[in-house]
Amino acid sequence: MLMPKRVKRRKVHRGRMTGKANKGNTIAYGTYGLVALEPAWVTSNQIEAARVAMTRFIKRGGKVWIDIFPHKPITQKPAETRMGSGKGSVEYWVAVVKPGRVMFEMAGVEESVAREAMRLAGNKLPLKTKFVKKEIVEEGGEG
Repeated sequence: MLMPKRVKRRKVHRGRMTGKANKGNTIAYGTYGLVALEPAWVTSNQIEAARVAMTRFIKRGGKVWIDIFPHKPITQKPAETRMGSGKGSVEYWVAVVKPGRVMFEMAGVEESVAREAMRLAGNKLPLKTKFVKKEIVEEGGEG
């Protein structure tokens, strides 16, 4: 399960997920990617479930990159507790994902295999996703 080794603040505000992803919106490492189409909090357990689904399907062939990391702590108060007495304790960690964010990348497998693996991974996530391919820019000669 992913979580930071140490953090500056133990508990943080909830924040808002408005707008599109400004960074992490292009494929950086692999050939294929899984892009978020809507905003969501993706928990560390969901990230791990998606990773396992992908790697099992490609049978340890190729390479998988995870481009999101759960930096945000989510707190919860115990059940049947009266209001007040401060913020609850940290229960789990989430990655804040905005539309356009590339969450997973893959290389070293055929497109059909990558497409199916990404579909299985997308089913484990709490948001709509889209499969994308890296645009190969060919440098044309002058003349």
